[in-house]
Amino acid sequence: MRTICVYCGSNTGSRPAYTERAMALGDRIAREGLQLVYGGGNVGLMGVVADAVLQAGGEVVGVIPEQLVNWEVAHEGVTRLEVVANMHERKKRMFDLSDAFVALPGGFGTLDEMFEMLTWRQLGIGDKPCAFLDVDGFYGPLLAMIDRMVEERFLHPDQRADLWHGDDIEGMLRWMREYEPASATKWLDEKRRKELR
Repeated sequence: MRTICVYCGSNTGSRPAYTERAMALGDRIAREGLQLVYGGGNVGLMGVVADAVLQAGGEVVGVIPEQLVNWEVAHEGVTRLEVVANMHERKKRMFDLSDAFVALPGGFGTLDEMFEMLTWRQLGIGDKPCAFLDVDGFYGPLLAMIDRMVEERFLHPDQRADLWHGDDIEGMLRWMREYEPASATKWLDEKRRKELR
């Protein structure tokens, strides 16, 4: 693992703990000798984690759509800033540049980006580790929903187990370095699926 992609909010949220965790993650990424790949913004937790990596002597690659550059939220101080045409190109480029993905607290965009990576992994498009780094139980309700998906047979238990969730940065990075993708099929009812063909 040489690069790690961080998805997070373009706002800092209501609690100082969100900013503190973003700073801690950025600092640790740099000290681990990893390169940060992120959404290229200078605002919210995005700006916080990028600045923390830079302050600790690390490298940061931002990938930002042209629209957001026009809104003047691009971080001009990163190691490299790549401007792409739209959000679809951004997600693909970030996928290509990254060896692992982690979500800090955020909103629609954070979830959209992380769930697309999880879907690609489920479909065999990628095999890179994905983790939700929690802060004060922020992702607890979301993980409960994912567990409900397993209970209701919309998600394979092995694919749920293939997703890391916790608040320990060191433990998360260790899991990512040792990661082996699950081999579970997306189809829970393979026999039934074939019968319906």
